[in-house]
Amino acid sequence: MIGRPRADDFRLVLSYTGKVTVGVGFLMVLPLATALCFAEWAVAVDFLVGLGTAWTIGCGLAWLGATRARPNWTHGMVTAGVSWLFVMAVAALPYWLSGHYLGHLDCMFDVMSGFTTTGLTLIQDLDHVSNGLNMWRHVLTFVGGQGIIVLALTFLVKDAAGGYKLYVGEAKDERLFPSVFHTAKVIWKISLVYLVAGTIALWGAGLAIGLDPVRAFLHGLWIYMAAWSTGGFAPMSQNILYYHSALYEVLTVVFFVVGSFNFALHHAVWTGNRKEVFRNIETASFAASLTALTVLACWGLMLLHVYPGAFALFRKGFYQLISGHTTTGYMTVYARQFALEWGDIALGALIVAMLLGGSACSTAGGFKGLRIGILFHAVVQETRRLLKPGSAVFVQRFHYLEDRTLGEQQVRSAALIVILYVLTFALTTLAGTLSGFPMTESAFEAASVTGNVGLSIGVTTAAMPDALKTTYILVMWAGRLEFMAVLATVGFLLSTVKRR
Repeated sequence: MIGRPRADDFRLVLSYTGKVTVGVGFLMVLPLATALCFAEWAVAVDFLVGLGTAWTIGCGLAWLGATRARPNWTHGMVTAGVSWLFVMAVAALPYWLSGHYLGHLDCMFDVMSGFTTTGLTLIQDLDHVSNGLNMWRHVLTFVGGQGIIVLALTFLVKDAAGGYKLYVGEAKDERLFPSVFHTAKVIWKISLVYLVAGTIALWGAGLAIGLDPVRAFLHGLWIYMAAWSTGGFAPMSQNILYYHSALYEVLTVVFFVVGSFNFALHHAVWTGNRKEVFRNIETASFAASLTALTVLACWGLMLLHVYPGAFALFRKGFYQLISGHTTTGYMTVYARQFALEWGDIALGALIVAMLLGGSACSTAGGFKGLRIGILFHAVVQETRRLLKPGSAVFVQRFHYLEDRTLGEQQVRSAALIVILYVLTFALTTLAGTLSGFPMTESAFEAASVTGNVGLSIGVTTAAMPDALKTTYILVMWAGRLEFMAVLATVGFLLSTVKRR
């Protein structure tokens, strides 16, 4: 802990925030190159301005923050919290220059939605957006899934002690190797290998439904980027419904389910430990909750005779449910169909699915399967204790990459984060209701924002109040960082103004 922040504390935060900003500037090279390839000269100028701004500000912050002090855990948490807000404003510049947004707040909303892999959007006339701008939207989502801190660790930060504290501050704590830098590079290696395979598969699917080769490639690349990162962005306003392809839908389900798994699980499978998929507490938790919620949602839809048969039920019902459960947000229905057709039972199942989310240390949001599994084992342990003699000793075990013993600290930590998610969901629902939206619709959108999902019932539009847009931005930020970095940032800022 630090008491009242000193000059070196601010310098450390500024230095690392500057490096993260420089990293975001490097990312603009990709949409800049895309714009040049397609002769989108005005778009290229937008990204040149954005790139120059990011590098100038980033280098300036790193220079101002130059210090020999070593970071502690608070610095790592605060840097993660501050840098996400700071790069949101910088990365929004090309959006603002494009003319596809009604204001800079909408631009920052979409950047935060991309970085947090939420997928809600306020962009105008999406169907006619340039290739360069679409590339930027999906690069933000792809990088956000891995984490902007992971990006900085891979290329720009070389201090091992400070690097690990930044890594944990971004709500990641799995170290695949003793070196956090090696861990970050392996995360990127896994993501890029899957990127190649997924893009080729979706490229073929695009050709099969009649897209021209270049368009099929770009759409395949962008759809895969968002699917793997459980982000939900798409290049067309109809989202996945635009393609009217069962093959496209099946492929995206495979990709976003795999993307919702823990990076440590991917590494275990890659290194030959394939049994981990079946033994891991997170995959077991995901399978159990998905099965129960699918039955509930399908029952609700069948009661209302919404879809005529099993095939339609899969494409319209199950697809939305698993998209919500993995916190992806891809849709094969129109937003208002949720409100007008689905009914309370199916909507309730989908809201729960969005809040539960995917795996820890993955691209997914929500409570996370690990915490759900831990709390389930805690309930089992307490039930056994009540049914056995008082002198009996209980040892509850679970498997998460290795056999582990359930401890009180694990249960407290899991319960705390789940409580914070539920409280945030309730307050966000209240914010939507106070903004004039019905309770059910407010709750649906709140679950989507809190779990970083991206499914929409029609609340998220450019016409919604600025106060609600700001609320959603802060909730997406807090949910993606799993609250601890946000609380540390707030405490750090408050401590700067407290009396000595």
